[in-house]
Amino acid sequence: MDTQAILMYGHLWVHRHLEGLTDSQWETPGVCGIWSVKDVLAHLASFEWLLAEVFQTFVDSGPTPVFDEYLKKQGDEFNGEQVALRQQKTPVEVLAEYDQAHERVRSLVRLLSEAQLRQPGTIPWYGNDYSLEDLIVYQYYGHKREHCAQIAVYRDQLKQA
Repeated sequence: MDTQAILMYGHLWVHRHLEGLTDSQWETPGVCGIWSVKDVLAHLASFEWLLAEVFQTFVDSGPTPVFDEYLKKQGDEFNGEQVALRQQKTPVEVLAEYDQAHERVRSLVRLLSEAQLRQPGTIPWYGNDYSLEDLIVYQYYGHKREHCAQIAVYRDQLKQA
């Protein structure tokens, strides 16, 4: 698998679905439950930081506060807290944070070998049979596609209004 390409295409897919939204369209709730597009992107930004910190654990023993919170909290609690942390940011600021986190992911994944990326059992908190590549495809690429589909439905509703 070309891990760099998967990361790049997921990132470009997110950007493609955000193009041309007005400030009010970014802030309108209901895109994913009560979340707005900005909230969805805040959620994705938190997961980019999470992935960067997962990679960080393979590189050195630096701090991993987002990963630590993820392991402590149940999904909805973690998600809600992470989105709330970004509530006062503008859409431009949330997008900039998402992009910054993605760049961190891309820089760290370059430090990992193919063997590290493909080795099952290295992320037991995700599942003993899974590798980092599996995590990237399912929890990141697939996750972005899922949320972008919700944004696409929202955008279709805007056209009909």
